[in-house]
Amino acid sequence: MKKIILLFSALMLTVGIQAQIQTPQPSPFQKIEQKVGLTDVTLEYSRPSMKGRTIFGGLVPYNAMWRTGANANTKITFSNDVEIGGKTLKAGSYAIYTKPGASSWDVYFYDETDNWGNPEKWDDSKVAAQVSVQAYPMPMNIETFTMSFDELKNDSALLGMLWEKTYVGVPIKFNTDKTVTASIQRVMNGPSANDYYAAAVYYLEAGKDINQAKTWIDKSIEMNKDPKFWQLRQKSLIYAKAGDKKGAIEAAKKSLELAKAAGNDDYVALNEKSLKEWGAK
Repeated sequence: MKKIILLFSALMLTVGIQAQIQTPQPSPFQKIEQKVGLTDVTLEYSRPSMKGRTIFGGLVPYNAMWRTGANANTKITFSNDVEIGGKTLKAGSYAIYTKPGASSWDVYFYDETDNWGNPEKWDDSKVAAQVSVQAYPMPMNIETFTMSFDELKNDSALLGMLWEKTYVGVPIKFNTDKTVTASIQRVMNGPSANDYYAAAVYYLEAGKDINQAKTWIDKSIEMNKDPKFWQLRQKSLIYAKAGDKKGAIEAAKKSLELAKAAGNDDYVALNEKSLKEWGAK
């Protein structure tokens, strides 16, 4: 009898779990991914609706801190540093809070994002950036709270917020031009010492054109004012494989000297073994 009761209880529990009702959220969640220049921006927020209510100056009081949406924090994430209100925001995630006013809004980017709504205790030290923006009247009601990325350019965008008959846009500056310019200069100036070194070592290890590897390792060492023992070690191996035993011995001796000065016993042993194999005196 006890087994039957236990079986019946387990069956009813299973039925209860399967019978759970799913309903839509009153404030649906939205996630927006936007590329601005070279920066990936992700916006996550929940969207309450008017439902016949007065919003600003009513449901959302003027000049009071608002969670900017519903449910969990409205969160924005940047893959690169950006600038808002004259302050640099490091790459990362920030919660967005606002103080709506009749003619302007104060917008806050808060570096704690795990609150449900407003923080229990506001901490000014966690405000990464703050900016005041003008509130523009709309000719019609926007029923559901909406956020958007507007006026997209390579170096800037507006983070838009629309609800009821109000629109505000928060200017965000991106470092696209600085990044692209640095990339152009780097490429137009030609490969770096590290580029030549990496290419030479790859050709050595992959068994490709060893004479090309020799040319590249020479360029790398020439461009490097202070070549390291491991770089000279690779030069010696490339020269040896290319049949230039004299050059290989010279590079190995320099690598050995630097390895001893650095206290690197592994490279000391490797160089000593190679010098012996190559018949160095």
